[in-house]
Amino acid sequence: MSSQGRALPGEPDEPTEANRPAADRPGALPTVDFAVDLSSHELLRRAHVLDALGPDWDPVAVLRGEEAAYDLLYSGLSAEQQRVYDELVSAGVLPRRGDGHAAA
Repeated sequence: MSSQGRALPGEPDEPTEANRPAADRPGALPTVDFAVDLSSHELLRRAHVLDALGPDWDPVAVLRGEEAAYDLLYSGLSAEQQRVYDELVSAGVLPRRGDGHAAA
């Protein structure tokens, strides 16, 4: 601490009321740890989701459909779109998809 009452570089400042921990403040109420376990709720939520999807839901078919949609999305690009797409692929932003031609 300097002779003028200011902290020198590298020295900690004096604690003020604003940066003092709440438990150290005069008249402060004690803090309490609070935790909620949502594991059983998460299992119930998942069960409801699977019930809503129904017995005919085929996750493999859904994934194949998503892949086909992405391939179609990146097909039939103009020269400028293809250039930008190739830059994004080479930068690792997008995965390589499709062959660059629109599906027939």
